[in-house]
Amino acid sequence: MSEFINDFLAPNSVIITEWIIIGAIIVFSILITRNLKEVPGKLQNVGEMAVGKLFGFFSGVMGEKTARKYFPIMGTFFVFIVVCNYTGELPGSGEYFPVPTSVLAVPLALGIIAFVTIHSCGFKKHGFLGYLKSFTKPVAALLPITILEQFVRPLSLTLRLYGNLYGEEQVTAQLREMFPVFLPWIMNLLELMFALIQAMIFTMLVAIFIGEAVEEES
Repeated sequence: MSEFINDFLAPNSVIITEWIIIGAIIVFSILITRNLKEVPGKLQNVGEMAVGKLFGFFSGVMGEKTARKYFPIMGTFFVFIVVCNYTGELPGSGEYFPVPTSVLAVPLALGIIAFVTIHSCGFKKHGFLGYLKSFTKPVAALLPITILEQFVRPLSLTLRLYGNLYGEEQVTAQLREMFPVFLPWIMNLLELMFALIQAMIFTMLVAIFIGEAVEEES
């Protein structure tokens, strides 16, 4: 119980790690964008390819027009989550500093931010009454269930991200103790892929929910 409370409250080490990650993302973004050229250098080329792939992913989920409008929000979610996940691959992670997304407070905060973002987009698109009216479709009698679903979504996002990352950390640690020779190399590759997939799943679901919130009325 005390461990759960500590995770929920987010220890200072988690907050410090998050600020370091945010600072690193800002510095990297500045380095990529400060001297943009018609013929990109290596760093700019990597940045443009990453942004292009990410935009293509969200376009497939939300449609190109919607993705273009909300791409900064979705891109920020994705980059922050994937960098947090990848800190687990750094030497000393878990021992000297925590992986933020494996601490309950961080996925919970991301889920709450996603909840506020989704409904802010809906209210801005349809207006206050228009957006509330959308919850009465297709049948007004389902309104209580529809409202409950909206509050379950951030909890679902939180538990999916936290549970998968926390579980992956625990399983990996046990396997490394049991098979310390060759298995860690394979596990490192799987962890890199797994961390990317978790960031994609979280942002894909948020993209779907935003798409539903701003969908044109038929």
